[in-house]
Amino acid sequence: MRTAVSDPIIVVGAGPVGLTCALELARRGVPVRIVDRLAEPTTESRAIMVHARSLEMFERLGLVDELIRNGVRTTAMEMHSDGEVVARIALDLVDSPFPFSVTIAQTETERILTKALDEHGVSVEREVTLTGLTQDEHGVQAVLEHADGRRETVGTGWLVGADGGHSQARKLVGSALAGRFKGEKFLMGDVNADHELDPHSMYTFFSPHQGPLLVFPMEGDRLRLIANIATDDGRTATQEWLQQVVDERAERPIRIRDARWLTVFEVHHAQVPEYRVGRVLLVGDAAHVHSPAGGQGMNTGIQDAHNLAWKLALVHSGQAPATLLDSYHAERHPVGAQVIQFAGTLTRVGTLANPIAQKLRNKGMHLLTSLAPVRQAMADRTEETAVAYRKSPIVVQGRGDGKLHAGDHLPAAGPELRAALAAVHDHVLLTVAANGTAPAPLPGTTARQLLVGAAATAPTGYDAVFQDPDGLAAARYGLPNGGRIMVRPDGYVAAIAPLDENTPLHKYQALLQA
Repeated sequence: MRTAVSDPIIVVGAGPVGLTCALELARRGVPVRIVDRLAEPTTESRAIMVHARSLEMFERLGLVDELIRNGVRTTAMEMHSDGEVVARIALDLVDSPFPFSVTIAQTETERILTKALDEHGVSVEREVTLTGLTQDEHGVQAVLEHADGRRETVGTGWLVGADGGHSQARKLVGSALAGRFKGEKFLMGDVNADHELDPHSMYTFFSPHQGPLLVFPMEGDRLRLIANIATDDGRTATQEWLQQVVDERAERPIRIRDARWLTVFEVHHAQVPEYRVGRVLLVGDAAHVHSPAGGQGMNTGIQDAHNLAWKLALVHSGQAPATLLDSYHAERHPVGAQVIQFAGTLTRVGTLANPIAQKLRNKGMHLLTSLAPVRQAMADRTEETAVAYRKSPIVVQGRGDGKLHAGDHLPAAGPELRAALAAVHDHVLLTVAANGTAPAPLPGTTARQLLVGAAATAPTGYDAVFQDPDGLAAARYGLPNGGRIMVRPDGYVAAIAPLDENTPLHKYQALLQA
């Protein structure tokens, strides 16, 4: 089968992950269709936490201010047991311009993304189900069934499966989740309640006789309540049952007035062996599933989409070889594995049944979290600011790299420079002239070139120049003698080189053209 550059990429699934992927493609001028089997967007609040690294991503999409405005800043997480706070982790420890999470209903996140996608001329095609899929080295033939029963066979160069834990795209390519399938069950409610909890903290209450209770304050008097349950015996989620669980486990008074959404669900810990199957790319819950502990699911998924979309745009337009997409699996599969391990560990720690083990957990957690490095590590893991791709096949280490390595996310170095970097859709070559005269722009690159330096004047040819008389950027990037940093469209460092050695930069460019 043959496909043309004009054939739209198909994104299956219009949750936050699929919407992010479609938006990233559309704003790069890539034709895209996004389809979803639901007649209307979900009215269920579902995933509610947007962490720091995801907020940095939303800044690149131009949506972070609206997201923050419509949510609640969460700046700490607390763990309680036996009437005591056994651990408190301040999230402002993380190195991010957004040192907090935003608690916001998934319905709002989807609304914000959908509005932005509409502004790029792309609308979600609803009541459209992927029912068939074949592919070869040239493209994909997808069968789409519409609400009226009409079947449409459409050709596309690439198909993105963002259709959730029961992914049809995953099934049709013959892939399957692999992992631990002894499911964990949860009772969850999105409620309005009377309480005196700090609205800027999230809470875990460890119960000595039942499982843990997770509490996430939202806007106003709204709370998200998630309780691990041993079994539901087929029970339907009710407000009365949830109130009983809250009364048994919460160590702060919470009185539910009314429930917006109640459900019982089961979660496994698993992921697919390959995120790329030929010309089909799996993202989000289609690629990995795990418990809600840590609130990592949606964040991991939208970061999957952000990682994939810029690469897919380059490949689709013929600016990079299809092998570039292999780096999507190489970079994101290990992240998925780490998230599964993290969520699984939190769940196991929270569900200890032995009283002695519980007391050891509480004492150990209190002792460990009194150590600054442990608090830092927990904040970084929760906010996903520790995610890096140093072992990626498409990053190039340069001579004399300091604290910043190729594969790391570029740290912020002043609001003006950060805004300039976030506004660029494509690669940026950042030249840091720490001492003396700034060098001329690097020839032979299509990246947008920015200069940061102390000198009042700069060579011609740079797209923008930023004054840094105190050398703050050089110190921030660990480049006391200056250097050049190739920044990927997703904000990660592709290559670093000293000013007298451009080989790493050329090697990276060659990787994109191989």
